[in-house]
Amino acid sequence: MPSVPLFPRARPAWLSPKVARTEVLAGLVVALALIPEAISFSIIAGVDPRIGLCASFTMAVVISVAGGRAAMISAATGAIALVVAPLAREHGLGYLVATVILGGLFQIVLGSLGVAKLMRFVPRSVMVGFVNALAILIFLAQVPELIDVPWPVYPLFAAGLLIMVLLPKLTRAVPAPLVAIVALTALTIAAGITVPTVGDKGALPSSLPVPGVPDVPFTWATLTLLAPYALAFALVGLMESLMTAKLVDDLTDTRSSKTREAIGQGVANVVTGIFGGMGGCAMIGQTMINVKTAGARTRLSTFLAGTFLMILCIVFGPVVSDIPMAALIAVMVLVAFGTFDWHSVAPATLKRLPAGEIGVMVITVAVVVATDNLAIGVVVGSVLAMVIFARRVARVVEVTAVTDPDGTQIVYAVAGELFFASSNDLVSRFDYAGDPDSVVVDLTGARIWDASTVAALDAVTAKYENRGKSVEIAGLDERSATMHRRLSGELRA
Repeated sequence: MPSVPLFPRARPAWLSPKVARTEVLAGLVVALALIPEAISFSIIAGVDPRIGLCASFTMAVVISVAGGRAAMISAATGAIALVVAPLAREHGLGYLVATVILGGLFQIVLGSLGVAKLMRFVPRSVMVGFVNALAILIFLAQVPELIDVPWPVYPLFAAGLLIMVLLPKLTRAVPAPLVAIVALTALTIAAGITVPTVGDKGALPSSLPVPGVPDVPFTWATLTLLAPYALAFALVGLMESLMTAKLVDDLTDTRSSKTREAIGQGVANVVTGIFGGMGGCAMIGQTMINVKTAGARTRLSTFLAGTFLMILCIVFGPVVSDIPMAALIAVMVLVAFGTFDWHSVAPATLKRLPAGEIGVMVITVAVVVATDNLAIGVVVGSVLAMVIFARRVARVVEVTAVTDPDGTQIVYAVAGELFFASSNDLVSRFDYAGDPDSVVVDLTGARIWDASTVAALDAVTAKYENRGKSVEIAGLDERSATMHRRLSGELRA
């Protein structure tokens, strides 16, 4: 009898013909949308457009295998371009490529150390601000493409939007963005309409990238020059990638491995650097096209996005160069509209939300739009949210005094979470001169979280002892008692 495996391997979802069709078409749409973006980001970084396109190919292909979030698109991005642009401008392509490799190694180390776990400290208000800021940035990036252009661009742009809005009401067999791109390209070529095209953005690669070693001196001076850029590269890339992964988790109602994603981003950047690319991270706009617009859910779409990108550039370069930018602009504008969380700004929602959370959301959006950097906005928003939370928690500490009938002892019952923000005011809550000689500080309803609280309790004890009065600290839970016992008396100057 043939042996049956104890744990049969599950059939990959993408082997299903229906799923495979969705993934293939999604990958093709994303590849088309990647081309002008990658070229634009190459210009920002100050490198040849072929460098950005090759980076998008290697990033997408490698992350489809090494990443922790299925269906997420990684490629050359604007945030990474801004980080490496000064280095490329001042020292050349060799130093940029070396920075990409070093940045990838930093990402692998940070991912292995569990940096992805820090995502739990990103509040919902920051996440909503991140999504809304992303939508605004995607939209604003399209505006220059609609200014000072030939008049046919506008009806083509409107036609693209109309196709993508109406077609899904008739059929979802083919992604509406793909239909819009093909239809508008065919129309402009057949009618001889002269409008800005993909080819106007820059030359497409004519061959696959080849591996090599960065042309830099391997010295300590080189390492010290590259390290700050590489660390910034690693942190910005991880921040955007992990935030995007969390967003896709929410959209698809599935979980992903953030640690694997962080390490996978590092591996993809190392490989990209070896092949001479400018590096990258998760592309939120293209991910939204892949997941939300085209309905992709597996790694196949990510792999094919990179593969189709190279095929389109190398084999079908002349045809791709004729795609009107109006078609791709229409796709990205619709993506921006669909990405924005309209519910978060509805009057009914704003009435219910605490003012602090609204402020965090607004400031996150403002910082991202002002700096054109999603990572900076997330950090500022998270820090602000933590400060607001600390102030809110600090106000819930209660101190209640009960004096014995005979007047020989007073018991102060302290309730709440005691940490640096709440315990700093604790010293002023006692009547040192008027209290009897025996004082009990009952912490049954409180918990000690840090050394600041222990120092505050020591200060209370010292003030009473200076007046010849005895103080008993009572009611500590095991954890609080251990911290108090270890630190009490050791924190005074």
